[in-house]
Amino acid sequence: MFNVNKVREDFPILKREVHGKPLVYFDNAATSQTPQVVIDTIVDYYSNYNANIHRGVHTLSQEATDKYEEARIKIKRHFNAKEAYEIILTSGTTHAINMVASGFETLLSKGDELIVSALEHHSNIVPWQMLCEKTGASLKVIPMTDEGVLDMETYHKLLNESTKLVFCNHVSNALGTINPIEEIIEAAHKFNAAVLIDGAQATPHIKPDVQALDVDFYVASAHKLCGPTGVGLLYGKQEWLEKLPPYQGGGEMIATVSFKKTTYAGLPHKFEAGTPNICGGIAFGAALDYMNSVGFNEIAAYENELLVYATQQLEKIEGLKIYGTSANKTAVISFNVGAIHPYDIGAILDKLGIAVRTGHHCAQPIMDYYQIPGTVRASFSFYNTKEEIDVFVIALQRAVAMLA
Repeated sequence: MFNVNKVREDFPILKREVHGKPLVYFDNAATSQTPQVVIDTIVDYYSNYNANIHRGVHTLSQEATDKYEEARIKIKRHFNAKEAYEIILTSGTTHAINMVASGFETLLSKGDELIVSALEHHSNIVPWQMLCEKTGASLKVIPMTDEGVLDMETYHKLLNESTKLVFCNHVSNALGTINPIEEIIEAAHKFNAAVLIDGAQATPHIKPDVQALDVDFYVASAHKLCGPTGVGLLYGKQEWLEKLPPYQGGGEMIATVSFKKTTYAGLPHKFEAGTPNICGGIAFGAALDYMNSVGFNEIAAYENELLVYATQQLEKIEGLKIYGTSANKTAVISFNVGAIHPYDIGAILDKLGIAVRTGHHCAQPIMDYYQIPGTVRASFSFYNTKEEIDVFVIALQRAVAMLA
C-alpha cells in the first residue's frame, strides 16, 4: 500500500516553513525535492571518495569510477537501453538536446525538413531553429487544439520524404498533456526520419522503455526525478550516436592526440569531454533506486488521485479557467482566474507558504495560442497530499478576494 506520510518522512525540506507557514511545494514540474538517501549519497561522495574518474590508478579514483559507471548501468536498466554505452551523461535535458542538434548540422542540407510540436519547451525549439539557420533546413509545426493536445491528423500530413528529424516532448511542461509518442515515432520511421523525445516532464511519472518505444533519442534531467541539478541523460541508439560527431573536444573524448591528427574515443566517452558531474551522476543513480523502491505504478496512481481531486476543488472557484484539459495528462494544472495576472496570485500564495510557478513556463507559443501572458501552474508529486491541496485552494480563494 502507498503511504504518503511515510514517503514524506524521506524529504527533509518538507518539514520547513516559509513566511511562518508550513511549506506546500507545488512546483514539482520545475524541480522535484530530494530525498535523504540522495542527499546522503552526495555527502558520502565528497566525504569519502571524491576524485576524478577514468584516469587514476589510485584507490579513490577507482572507487569513484566504479560508482559512476554503476550509475550509468542503473540508468541503462531503468530506461531499458540495449547497451550502457548508449547512455550519455549530460548536464541536463537542454544540454542533451543541443548535443543532438549540433550533431545533425553535418547531416542536414537545404530542402530537408524538421518537425516540432506546438507544445514544446523553449529548449526543444530554439536549438532546432538555430540548426535550421545553419543548414537551410525548414521547421514544420504540429499544431495544438484548444484542449492542449496535438493535431495528429495534421502531423501525418506533414511527414514526407524530406522529413529528417521529428522532436516532441513526452509530456507538456506547461499543460501536463501526455503526447502520443508511440504513434509519432512509428509514423516518422515510415519515412526514415529520426525521433527525439524530450522526457524531462514525463520521467517523474512514467517509466519509459526506450527499446519498446523504438525511439532514436530520449533525453531527461535528474533534478525532476528526485536527483540533483546539473546532470541528465541522452539516450541514443548506437547507430545514431556513431553517426553524430563529438559535441565538444577535450579530455576523455579522445583515443589519441597529436598535433597532426586526433582520433576519438568510442561510446559513450566520445560525447563526454572533460570532467563530468561525478557526484551528480552517482546521485542520479541513487535517485532512480529510490523512485523505483517507491514504485512508478504506485506513483502514477497516487498522483492521478491528486490531479482529479485538485481539479474538482479548483473548478469550484468562480472565474477559474484550466488550460490543458486532455483526458491523458500528468499531475499538472495550469490556470488563470478572471483577468488577474498570474504573477500576482503566485506572489500572494508564496506569502502563505505555497510554492507554485507563474509565467509562460518556457512555453511561450502555448501562451500565444491561448492569447494569455502566462498561467499559474500547480504541479504535484507523490509526496504531496490532499490536505495540502485543501490549504492551497483556501489560500487561492483568499488571493483572488484580495486581487479582485
